[in-house]
Amino acid sequence: MRKLRVLFVCIGNACRSQMAEGFARAYGGDVLEAFSAGVAPYSHVPVATREIMAEKGIDIESHFPKHITEMVDENIDLVVNLSGQELPISVLHARDWPVRDPFGGGEAVYRKTRDQIEQRVMDLILEIRRLKQDWQPASGS
Repeated sequence: MRKLRVLFVCIGNACRSQMAEGFARAYGGDVLEAFSAGVAPYSHVPVATREIMAEKGIDIESHFPKHITEMVDENIDLVVNLSGQELPISVLHARDWPVRDPFGGGEAVYRKTRDQIEQRVMDLILEIRRLKQDWQPASGS
């Protein structure tokens, strides 16, 4: 069974969605493929985002902001919207995660956001694992 393709979206693809992609890749690579994008991408992933993730042992040094329209051809199964805005693309399966944007905030704000996202990503991964475990292919006999 193929992995679920999940796209995490926030406004600038600089903080929240990058954190979610980092956690999803690190913790859920057995059941999902994670991507991230923004509705109005920032020029780069801020140092604060990289450092706050490194505190958890998650390396996102190679990550860079992308526009959500770049992801249209990626056969995404689920979009997790952290932007708080309506998405500029049509998606079949989406979830909204209301998580505060830490951009421009101090370390405490970044850590609180990171920890909320980590918990939500873990919950999603556990849900996917349960669904895959419960799914039994039809026998060919």
